[in-house]
Amino acid sequence: MADLITALALAIAIEGIAYALFPEGMKKMMASVLDQPASNLRAAGLIAASLGVFIVWVVRG
Repeated sequence: MADLITALALAIAIEGIAYALFPEGMKKMMASVLDQPASNLRAAGLIAASLGVFIVWVVRG
């Protein structure tokens, strides 16, 4: 459970850093996401989740 909370905290920290360093770029990126079809967002989410699980598997393996 501690690993899950640590991973979530790290994800929040990385996202916060992106917003702090590139606020205008993040606004533009969010606006472009609204124009994407749901199928593209779903595919990108599945790819990101799969990549994350793979990296954890490699590191922990």
